[in-house]
Amino acid sequence: MGTAFDQRKENLFNSKKRPLTPKRTNLLLIFTRNPELGKCKTRLAARIGNSAALKVYEFLLDHTVNFTRNLHAAKFVYYSETIWENDVWDNSVYKKKLQEGQDLGSRMQHAFSNGFDLGFKKIIIIGSDMFDMSTTDLETAFSRLDDHDYVIGPAEDGGYYLLGMKQETPKLFQNKSWGTESVLSDTLENLKNERVFLMPEKNDVDHYEDIKDKDAFRPFLKHVKND
Repeated sequence: MGTAFDQRKENLFNSKKRPLTPKRTNLLLIFTRNPELGKCKTRLAARIGNSAALKVYEFLLDHTVNFTRNLHAAKFVYYSETIWENDVWDNSVYKKKLQEGQDLGSRMQHAFSNGFDLGFKKIIIIGSDMFDMSTTDLETAFSRLDDHDYVIGPAEDGGYYLLGMKQETPKLFQNKSWGTESVLSDTLENLKNERVFLMPEKNDVDHYEDIKDKDAFRPFLKHVKND
C-alpha cells in the first residue's frame, strides 16, 4: 500500500500534467489614461471641447471593457497617473497597475517585462481608445501567436493599435519617435527577419475626423458646427 507521502507526490505530479489554460498563459495589457477633464484626448478636445472629449473617452473606456472583460486571458490595466480602485475596470476581472517609465516605449517595455517575469507565454498590448476593435480581434491575435513570433495591428496614422509577442524584445521600444508616422515602419524594420502577422489596419480615436461620421459618437457632437 502506498503511503500518504506517496499519494501527495502522485497528486502533485498529476497537477503538473494539467494543461495550461489561456488565463495562465495569455496576458492582455491595457494602457489607459485616467479620465480627467482637460487631461485626456487633448487633440480631440481642441475641436470639440474638454467636456465633450472627456465624455467620448469615457464612452471608449466602457467599450474597451465590453470587448475585453470576457476574453479568455489574464488582464492587466496600466494607469497613466494613479490607480483608481472604484471605476469602470472591475477589480475582480482586471489587475490594476501603474505605468512606469520616461516615455511610452519604456512604459510598454516595463509592462511586457513584468508579464514575462510572471510566466505568461503570449502577451498583447492595446490602448483604451479603439472603437473598431472586438473580442474576436483579440482572440485572433492571440491565436496567431501560435505560429508567429509577433502580431501587430497597424494604425492608419503610421503607428500600431496592437502589439503581441512571445518573448521579451527590448529593441521594439527603443529609438522610436512615439506618436509619429514612423513608429510602425521602424518596428517592422526591427522585425524584418521574424515571423510577423499583420492584423487589419484600423484607426484609434485621436481627432474629430476619426469620429465625426460615426453614429455612435453623434450624441457627443451635437454642439459642434461642421466646417
